[in-house]
Amino acid sequence: MKTIYYYQTPCSLDTIIENSQDVDVIIVSSIHFGVFKNEPYIHLNDNFPTSPLFDKVWEDLQKLYYDGVTVMCMVGGAGGAYEKLFSDFDTYYPLLRDFLKCKNLITGIDLDIEENVKIEDVTKLINCLVKDFGEDFTITMAPVSDALLNDSPSGFSSINYKDLFESELGEHISWFNVQAYGCFNFDTYDKIIKNGYPPEKIVFGMIAGDFLDDNFHVALDVIKNIVDKYPKMNGCDVWELCNSPPDVNDSGQWAKLIKNINYNKRPFLGIWGP
Repeated sequence: MKTIYYYQTPCSLDTIIENSQDVDVIIVSSIHFGVFKNEPYIHLNDNFPTSPLFDKVWEDLQKLYYDGVTVMCMVGGAGGAYEKLFSDFDTYYPLLRDFLKCKNLITGIDLDIEENVKIEDVTKLINCLVKDFGEDFTITMAPVSDALLNDSPSGFSSINYKDLFESELGEHISWFNVQAYGCFNFDTYDKIIKNGYPPEKIVFGMIAGDFLDDNFHVALDVIKNIVDKYPKMNGCDVWELCNSPPDVNDSGQWAKLIKNINYNKRPFLGIWGP
């Protein structure tokens, strides 16, 4: 059961560092591309990744990395990235590659594609990432739930995820961070699995705002019920860290409570020896 935080809005990571044993992955968000003073550039939200604004962020993430937490970086999202990236791949991809290489604590990438792009371009991007960073580099994707409930392009992008997953490229996708925003319930997860996606490839994502009104126990019950039926469920993520339920002043509670769910114990089905 992975616990994964999306981390976009700068905020203190103290409670995460204090409870790092409960945290598996932090995904720094979000990388975009643009042109500044007639020069192509890469930016983390609204600033260069090397901006002093992020010095404390990288320092804290380095501590978590040393504690065994996987640090990844998300590209895209609502702010876009892929139309610009694919419009001049030979210019913009090296910027992404070099940024990832200069931050040795980043050991994975999350592709949140919310634009109309060609599957051939996505294939090229993933193949380049595998070539440049190796098979151990984590590559995830972040489709909305509808995109995995249907076998045709849906949601915010033009990608048919079923075709992508069942292609040779599928072996390079470590898991899907499903955006189950507004539909974080057992039925949504169940239908995704019944549509042909293995539980170990599905991380179920909630948006914090759905569970900030003293109802986080509902989310915990959903997770418990899913794991009772699908013990190989990969994990859960939350958008985003700064207002993680149930207490926005203690983000570490989110992961701790999920890790401490009292999942049903399954009976031993073997034969006892003499």
